[in-house]
Amino acid sequence: MISVSTLLCDHAADGNQLRYNVDTGTDNPVSEEPQRRPVVVWNTTNRCNLKCVHCYAGAETEAKAGELTTTEGKRLLDDLADYGAPVVLFSGGEPMVREDLTELVAYAADAGIRPVLSTNGTLLTEERARELKEAGLAYAGVSVDGLAERNDEFRGVDGAFQAAVEGIESCLDVGLKTGLRYTVTGQNVDDLDGVVDLLTDVGLDRFCFYHLSYSGRGETLSDIDLDAAERREVVKRICDRTLRSHRNGDEIETLLVGNYADAAYIVEYARREFGDEAAERVYKRLEQNGGDPTGERVAAVDCLGNVHPTQFWRTYSLGNVRDRPFSDIWEDESNPLLRAVRNRPENLTGKCADCQYKEICRGGSRLRALASGNGLFGPDPQCYLDEAERQGTRPPASAD
Repeated sequence: MISVSTLLCDHAADGNQLRYNVDTGTDNPVSEEPQRRPVVVWNTTNRCNLKCVHCYAGAETEAKAGELTTTEGKRLLDDLADYGAPVVLFSGGEPMVREDLTELVAYAADAGIRPVLSTNGTLLTEERARELKEAGLAYAGVSVDGLAERNDEFRGVDGAFQAAVEGIESCLDVGLKTGLRYTVTGQNVDDLDGVVDLLTDVGLDRFCFYHLSYSGRGETLSDIDLDAAERREVVKRICDRTLRSHRNGDEIETLLVGNYADAAYIVEYARREFGDEAAERVYKRLEQNGGDPTGERVAAVDCLGNVHPTQFWRTYSLGNVRDRPFSDIWEDESNPLLRAVRNRPENLTGKCADCQYKEICRGGSRLRALASGNGLFGPDPQCYLDEAERQGTRPPASAD
């Protein structure tokens, strides 16, 4: 995740310690030292009550045979806690359909892992939201992908938009920190401002904008993806909106997710808006962040226990937690893919090889590069930087 609001506006947020090794400015820091272990996405089930056309997990109406049981899930959480994973993100499918979700959230919290939730929001009644908050849930990210007509078309169920908004309201009513998750495509980009306006009025103040992942059902949707000019324009709109909101006293938290060309763009944006010194500061924070986190600062465990380099990279398993603890799998660099993705900058090819921003981008998504036929170390097709940006001068070095 790239925090636009932190980088451009010095916004204080709980995740800043993990992302940039800077003071969170809050009473609830995620960590008191830089992130050394991965955030783990646990896709707890493949079952979902919606039918989203872009679902990276390819979720279905029924659970898969052999999904991790409550006991196996607790064993996984024990290992993650012992290993030092700072956060576990309960995802799916739709994690709310698991009857033991509250029990698992409480178990994670008691073990010292920060539990967060990724959900379509349609099952988040006030009662369920309060139950999860009391169990220790720290945050709920609710996915909405357009205004009512567009969202319901995307999600395959009439009424999904209204149910998600009501779910957000339920979370806010019980004091559970909540945010928007919005995957931007050519089909819903025009609804983005309307959704943010509506949810701001509801009381939401955290907005995460995702680039389309070529995974699961999303693998067949490259034809609705944004082109380079459209992607640049929407990222600029998000940066402009964030600055405007903070200047008006509305300290929203805004994040970009899934395309580390955004890191380079924000350095250039800071240079244009504030000058070289600000650009240098932004660059250094992004250097601390480390670029695309696949296989390093983010990991995934699917509903069957398979470990993946990221939640989107479903076609490759590093091992299974039923056979070996997650910690052993993650530390085993004899795996050629894991070793390769952890040594990306020296292996990047094409326009990425000599890009001045490769240390804060790390070539972007290796999965998209593979899906587009560019190979493991080829360019991410979603990179929208022009040659002048890739070959220009970095922010000047500090005097010290």
